[in-house]
Amino acid sequence: MSLIVQKFGGTSVADPERIQNVAARVVETAKAGHRVAVVVSAMSGETDRLDTLAEQFGGREENPREYDVLVSTGEQVTIALLSMSIRQLGQPARSFTAAQMGLRTDAAHSRARIERIDREVLMATLEEGAVAVLAGFQGVDAEGNITTLGRGGSDTSAVAVAAAIEADVCEIYTDVDGVFTADPRVVPAARKLERISYDEMIEMASLGAKVLQIRSVRFAMRYDVPIHVRSSFHKGEGTWVVPEEEAMEGLVVSGVSFNKKEAKIRVRGVRDVPGVAARIFTPLSDVGIVVDVIIQNLSQDGATDLTFTVPRSDYARALQISQQSGESVGAEAVDGDDEIAKVSIVGLGMKDHAGVASRMFSVLADEGINIQLITTSEIKVSVVIEEKYAELAVRALHAAFVETGAAEPQAE
Repeated sequence: MSLIVQKFGGTSVADPERIQNVAARVVETAKAGHRVAVVVSAMSGETDRLDTLAEQFGGREENPREYDVLVSTGEQVTIALLSMSIRQLGQPARSFTAAQMGLRTDAAHSRARIERIDREVLMATLEEGAVAVLAGFQGVDAEGNITTLGRGGSDTSAVAVAAAIEADVCEIYTDVDGVFTADPRVVPAARKLERISYDEMIEMASLGAKVLQIRSVRFAMRYDVPIHVRSSFHKGEGTWVVPEEEAMEGLVVSGVSFNKKEAKIRVRGVRDVPGVAARIFTPLSDVGIVVDVIIQNLSQDGATDLTFTVPRSDYARALQISQQSGESVGAEAVDGDDEIAKVSIVGLGMKDHAGVASRMFSVLADEGINIQLITTSEIKVSVVIEEKYAELAVRALHAAFVETGAAEPQAE
């Protein structure tokens, strides 16, 4: 008997009818001879509703512990309803909150990290032939306080459960058919990938692809958990996220991603001496603001500029902190721009082909798109551009690299 973890997000359990559809799918899997653990999110829109309620009483910043107590309740509703629905179909099922399944995290409210899961509790239920229905997104710390893993955390919960019980596969059910070469809503010619490597998926998730949460893919890669991204609404094959040697798509560029939820900050005219960068970035780190692209200009007359990107949701706070830090290091000025986008091409094949970056820049130049910042890795090239050109850039890059077979740049 294979052991399968299935995860269903908020749109998949958005209302009673969809919960019943999920129950039918789970029961079908169980009756096919598989042991099944199901991880679910809150019903669509519920976490947003609870977050809005919290804001009326000080919100997450003022009440981090109580905020987690509140927003974690959405999953508790879903696991109970889904368990009831599964049982109505004649299949034994038992729901588990994070505390009941022993999902232990650190104490970082709203962004907790999973430390361990009580495998024995879950395996006992599965070996009895019952479906284990598990609350995603939530955990408990060493003191028994409820924690949450951050938005998209149910994906991470599912992969962590799969790793803990040594599942054969973790199936992530979504409202799309799998992982595409680009957002089909922006690029009609985008196609579904049959397989993609962990590394490629991590890059695409970090660069704006919304199919999987980046922490879940990192977890899967660390514990060698195969992920199958599938549609909640039909039974076709989706996309397998697997080790590099199993990802055989053969494209130089596997996908084009974009992210409009970023902002840019520039600290101008700081002294080019040791310690200045630390004094600028440490205050941002101390309040949990993630800095992404960082560019330092060449020093002129002993002064340099530092430019970096942050999540747009953190822009106002990051700009204020950076202005204070800039003043402390004698910067000439600190300014920012929250109307930018990051556009990226990703692909394992980029490791073995020269000319990919230069072709990307040429494609953007042909469209009259100016590049503000550039960052690269072994399998990725990202550029920061004006937000209004983001979708044009994605379509042009997809046409140049994916629809033409990556234009076959010459191997080194």
